[in-house]
Amino acid sequence: MSFRFPRITVSFLFLAILLPLLGACASINQPEAKPAPVIDLAADIDIDEIAERYVRVALAFGEIDKHYVDAYTGPKEWREEALAANMGLEDMYAEAVSVLASLELAIPAKGEEARLRQLQRNVTALIGRMRMARGEHLSFNEEAAILYDAIVPSYDVAEFDAALEKLDALLPGTGDLGTRLETMRAQLYVPKDKIPAVMKAAIEECRARTQMHYGLPEGEKFNLEFVTDKPWSAYNWYQGAYHSLIEVNLDQPFLITRALDLGCHEGYPGHHVWNLYVESEFIRKNGWLEYQLFPLFAPGALFAEGSANYGIELAFPGDSRLQFEQDVLYPIAGIDPAAGILNEDITKAYGDLRFSRIHIARAFLDGEIDREQAIAMIMKYSITSRTRAEQSLSFIETYRAYIINYSLGLDLVRNYITARSENNEEAWRVFEDLLLTPTSASDLK
Repeated sequence: MSFRFPRITVSFLFLAILLPLLGACASINQPEAKPAPVIDLAADIDIDEIAERYVRVALAFGEIDKHYVDAYTGPKEWREEALAANMGLEDMYAEAVSVLASLELAIPAKGEEARLRQLQRNVTALIGRMRMARGEHLSFNEEAAILYDAIVPSYDVAEFDAALEKLDALLPGTGDLGTRLETMRAQLYVPKDKIPAVMKAAIEECRARTQMHYGLPEGEKFNLEFVTDKPWSAYNWYQGAYHSLIEVNLDQPFLITRALDLGCHEGYPGHHVWNLYVESEFIRKNGWLEYQLFPLFAPGALFAEGSANYGIELAFPGDSRLQFEQDVLYPIAGIDPAAGILNEDITKAYGDLRFSRIHIARAFLDGEIDREQAIAMIMKYSITSRTRAEQSLSFIETYRAYIINYSLGLDLVRNYITARSENNEEAWRVFEDLLLTPTSASDLK
C-alpha cells in the first residue's frame, strides 16, 4: 500500500481565527447566546506525529536532492512509502510548510523544549533547501542563516595576507612559498602501504582517550575503508545500531597529521560518538523519531562539524598530540619524528587562514568572482596546487554554504566550552552536555 501525505486545506492557525468568528456569527439570530467553547488546538498537536510527517517528507525530498539525507536509520517502509508516493516538489513544499505551521502551535512537554526548537529549525532548513530546488536564489549569508541557523562574519583579506607573511618567515629557504611548504610537507607523507596501520593506531588512541571520559554503548564499532575520486577528505556514514562506516579519500598525498585529525573528527569523540549519543539517548531512550534521519543541510550540521573538529584538541590537548605522533605514528609510517617539530609551528600559523575558504566560497557563490578567480584565491590562501584547489572548489560547488560548519562551527563550540570549563576534565563534561542536547549555532553564542 502506498503512503500519501495528508493534504491540509485549512491551517490550524486559520481554524484558530475562524472558529470564534463562526460562533459569533451563529449567535446573531439567537435570543440566548451561549459562550463558544474554548478549543485548545495546541493541546491536540502531537509532536511525535508531526515529527513523523517531517521525516517522511524529508525522505521524499531526498529522492530529488540526493545529498540531503546524510543518514537514515528509521523504518525501511517509510523510505519505500515516501518513494512510492511519487510526490512532486510543489506538494512536498506545501507539506513542509504545513508541518512548520503545526510545530509553531505545538506546546512541548517538560524537557522537550529544545527538541521542539530544533525540530522547527530543521523544518525551516528543509523548506529553505526546497526553495533552492525550486530555483530560488539565496545569497550565501541567507543560505547559512536558513539552513544552519548561523550568522557568518565578514573577513578581511588583509588578515589572510598577514598570515601568509608569517608563514613565509617560518618556512626555511627562499623562493615560492608553496614550493617551500610542499618541500617541508614531503617529509611527512605516509607511504600508501603504511596508511592503514597509521590510521588504525590513530583511531584506537582516539577511542581509548574518549573511553576514559565516556561510557560508550556495548557493541559500538566502525569499519574503515579507503576511497578515491571524492570531493571530501573523509566521511562518516552512520549505519545505525552503533555502527559507522568511515571512508578516507586518498586522492592526495596523506600527511601524517591527518591521522589524528580524521581519527578524532570522524570517530572519537567526533561524528561516531555523537551518532552513538543520538541513537542511544534521543532515539532509543527519548523516542524522538526525527533523529532517525540526519539531514546534511540543517542546523545540526554546524554542531556536528564544529564539535568533531573541537574533539581533536579535546582528546589531544597541548603538546600531547605531537608527542603521540612522534612516539607512535611516525615510527609506524617510517618517518623521522624530528620532522614534526617545524610542522607543528607551521600548522598553528596555517590556522590563521582557516576562514579564507568561507570568504572565497561566499564571493564565488554570490557571483563576485568567477571560477578561475576562486581557484587562484584557493591556491594562494590554502598554499596548494591547482589540482587540490580544484578539488576544494568542487566541494564548495557541491555543498555550498556547508563550508562554514568546519571553522565557524569549531569557533562557536570552542568558545562555548572554554567559557564553561577551567580544565580539560571539565571540558569533557561540558562537551558531553552538548552531545546530549539538541544544539544549534544560536544556542552556542
